[in-house]
Amino acid sequence: MDYRKTAQQICDNIGGRKNIISAAHCATRLRLVIGDNDKCSKEAIEAIDGVKGVFFVPGQLQIIFGTGTVNKVYDEFIQIAGISAASTEEVRQAAGTKMSFWRRAVKTLGDVFIPIIPAIVASGLLVGILEGLCEVYPAMEQSGTYTILHLFSNAAFVFLPILIAISAAKVFGGNLYLGAVIGMIMIHPDLMNAWSVVDAESIPKLNAWFGLYQIELVGYQGHVIPVVIAVWFMSMLEKKLHKIVPEMIDLFVTPLVTVLVTGYLTLTIFGPVFSWVENGVLEGAQWLITLPFGIGAALCGAVYAPTVVAGVHHMYSALEAGLISNSGFNTWMPIATAANVGQGAAALALALKTKNSKVKALALPASLSAFLGITEPAIFGVNIRYIKPFVAGMIGGACGALIAGWTGIGATAYGVTGLFGYLITTDDTLQYTLVIGAAFVVSFVTSWMLYHDEKTPGEKTAARKQ
Repeated sequence: MDYRKTAQQICDNIGGRKNIISAAHCATRLRLVIGDNDKCSKEAIEAIDGVKGVFFVPGQLQIIFGTGTVNKVYDEFIQIAGISAASTEEVRQAAGTKMSFWRRAVKTLGDVFIPIIPAIVASGLLVGILEGLCEVYPAMEQSGTYTILHLFSNAAFVFLPILIAISAAKVFGGNLYLGAVIGMIMIHPDLMNAWSVVDAESIPKLNAWFGLYQIELVGYQGHVIPVVIAVWFMSMLEKKLHKIVPEMIDLFVTPLVTVLVTGYLTLTIFGPVFSWVENGVLEGAQWLITLPFGIGAALCGAVYAPTVVAGVHHMYSALEAGLISNSGFNTWMPIATAANVGQGAAALALALKTKNSKVKALALPASLSAFLGITEPAIFGVNIRYIKPFVAGMIGGACGALIAGWTGIGATAYGVTGLFGYLITTDDTLQYTLVIGAAFVVSFVTSWMLYHDEKTPGEKTAARKQ
C-alpha cells in the first residue's frame, strides 16, 4: 500500500488543504474536521486503497483504516495538508463548534457522564459478583468480607453527585474542587438522606428567600441533572468573577462568592426545580419501557441505532445514570444490547453473504465489535451504506428489546453492553441470553434475506439482454 498516495487522494477528495480545519487519529480511524462537507466525495474516498469505511458524525469525518495503517496514513496526511498534528480531544472541540445547539447539549451530557463510567462499572460489577457469591454461598452475607466488599460496591452510587460535579466542572471549565464542594453540599449529612425518606411529612422544611416560600431539607442522592445544572452555573459565575474581580483579591473573593451564591441557588432553586424535571423524565422513560407486552421497549430498541447515526445517543448515559442512582436498576442496558447485537448480526450476515472481499474484510470485524458493545464500525462502515442491513438490525433490535421489556430485566451499572453485559446483569442470565439470541437471529436472517451484492455494469447489461 502506498500510504502517501492514499493520503493525497483523501486530501483531494475532501476539498483540498483549504477545507481542512483539524486532523487526528485514534486506534483505527482518521478523524477530520472539514469546513464544508459538500466538498467531500464520500464515494470516492470509499474507493481509495486501504479505506474500510467512511462516515460522518456530528462535526467530524471519520475514515476507517485499521490498527497500524491509520498511523502511517495520518503521518503522510498532515505533511500533505500542511497542518500540525492534533489530539483527538482538540478535534472533538473543533467539531463541537460546527454542531447545532441541541447536538452540543447532548454531546456535553456525554462528556460529563462518560468519564465516570469506569467507577460505575467497577461498582456494578462488585454488586453482581457479591450477588452471585451469596447465591452459591448464602452464609457469606453474614461475613466481614461481605460487609467490606458491599461498602466498596455502593461507594460510587452513594457519592455519585460528587463524581458528576467534578466531571461537569471539568467539562464547563470550572474549578474541579469548587465543583466537588457543590456536589458535597447537595448530599451533606445535615440534609435528610433522600433514600431514607418515608413520607413527605417527615422531611424538615425552612423558609427561603426572605420567607417567600419553603424548601425541603433533603439531599439529592439519586439525582444527576440538578448537579449538572448547578455546576454549569457555578463554572459560568466563577469565570465571570475572574474577569471582574481585581487580581489582588481574586483568590479570596471568587471562591467565596462562587460557593455562596451557587450553593444557595442550588438548594433553593436548581435542586427543587430540576429534580422535579428529572423525576418526570425518568418516570416517562420507565413508563415507556414498561408498557404492556414490551411494546415501548421494542420501540426504543428500534430507534436506538438511528439515534447513534444522529449523534444524540450520548443522552442515554444521563438516563442510565439517573435510573441507577434513583432505583439501583438500569432497565435501559438490555435494550441497548439488543440494538447493538442487532446491528452486529446484520453486518455479520452481510459479511458471510457478500462476494466483495473488501466489504467482507470490513464487515466481519465490525460485527464482532458490535457484539462487544461498539457499533460505530458496523453502523457507519457497513450497514448504513447498504441501508437494508441497517433496517434489519433495527428490526432485530426491536425484537430483542421486546423481550427485555417483557421480562423487565436490568443491570447494576451502565457503560457496558453486548456480551460484556453479562457481567453487570442481575440474576436474570437466561432472560439476557434470550434478548441477545432474539436480536441476533432476527437481524441475521432478515439481513441475509434482504441484502444482495450490487451488480457490476457488465452484469446489469447481461441481465437486461436476457
